[in-house]
Parts: sequence; C-alpha cells; structure tokens
Amino acid sequence: MMDKILLIDDDVELVEMLKEYIDLEGFAVSTAHDGEAGLLALQAENFDLVVLDVMMPKLNGIDTLRRIRQTSNMPVIMLTAKGDDADRIVGLELGADDYAPKPCTPRELVARIRAILRRAKPQATLAKTITLNELVLMPEQRRVEWDGVPLVLTSTEFNLLEVLVERAGNVVSKQMLSELALGRPMAKFDRNIDVHMSSVRQKLSAAAGGKQLIQTVYRLGYQYLK
Repeated sequence: MMDKILLIDDDVELVEMLKEYIDLEGFAVSTAHDGEAGLLALQAENFDLVVLDVMMPKLNGIDTLRRIRQTSNMPVIMLTAKGDDADRIVGLELGADDYAPKPCTPRELVARIRAILRRAKPQATLAKTITLNELVLMPEQRRVEWDGVPLVLTSTEFNLLEVLVERAGNVVSKQMLSELALGRPMAKFDRNIDVHMSSVRQKLSAAAGGKQLIQTVYRLGYQYLK
C-alpha cells in the first residue's frame, strides 16, 4: 500500500506542484490550505506523515502541530522560511520530526519524507527487544517502557534513543545520530539533534525519577550511560 501524506500549506500553487511531484514518487497525497482544514482531514482519515507549513491563516503551523501532538505521534515535517530559526526550534521542541526550509525543491522534500518513513516503520532485522536495566525498547512495535510504564516519544525521538541504547556506554557523534536517526547528514549549524535530544532526556529523566541517563560529551556527541 502507498504511504499517505497530508500536505498543509496555504500556497496553492506550491501545494499543487509538490503534490504532483510527490504523487509521481509513489505516495498518496491529500492537501489542505490552513491549519483548521488540516486538522479536520486528520480526524477523517489516517495518514503516515504530515508536511506542515508554519505561516498559515486561521491556525498557524505551530498551533496546528501543538494540536496534533495532543493526540498523535505521527511524523511531521515543518516547512519554515529560510533563516527563520525561531519557528524552526519551537517546532522541534513541540515534537516536529524534521524541517525543510522554504523554498525547498520537491526532490529534497521527498528525500526527507522517505528517510523519516523508513525509520518510522519497523524492519524485520530490528524485530527484537532491547533491555537495559529498567529501559525496554521494542523496535517492532516502536514502543518504549521504563520499569513497565510506557514512555511516549515521537518517531525521531525513538530513533535517537534506539541508536544510543544500541551503543550504550559509547559516545555517538551528532553526525552519526543525524545519519542514523534522521536519514541525512547533519548540515552546518543544524540544531535538530540537540533539540530532539533535549526532549528525550527530559522524558527519560521524568520517568526515571530525575536520573540523568544521557550525557553530553563536549564536542563529541552523546552517550547513554549503562
């Protein structure tokens, strides 16, 4: 079955161009032109991924993402104006999985969609349970538990934690984390990994009673402590 993509952007010409290209790449694409219409589409139908513009009428992309994250951890790619770091970081902090700067080429957007969907779906070779003390990762179900209690993570947060836990005790560079968890090399001044990792650390610490399980290794990367 084709993966179903919901594209939410008020730029009608851009949406039609992106839809045509993404359709040709083998996806089933639906569109909406404001946040409210996008939320209604999500209520009416199941999608595998949302591409969401930040600047929109009625309900902007940040508020739309906030509403999505109240009920769903589905992958979300934000479209942000080039150089608009504030919106980008807020989106990541709210749980966006990735962002693409506008204007972006359809080819680049499709590459990001493929990378996220590939890592959001369980692979047969990863159908195992990873247990490290109280932490249990179930890649086949894309689930995490701490001492038997479910830990709610976005798709990208799960990927990052899985990469670290599989290499527990070793330092993992940001470049490797970006390639393995996001499916792309880390760009210069890219803060995706740092923002996502901050969220993972907060959620883990809250579940573990304040214990810090992931440490930053200055200028090298991150390490999950055994």
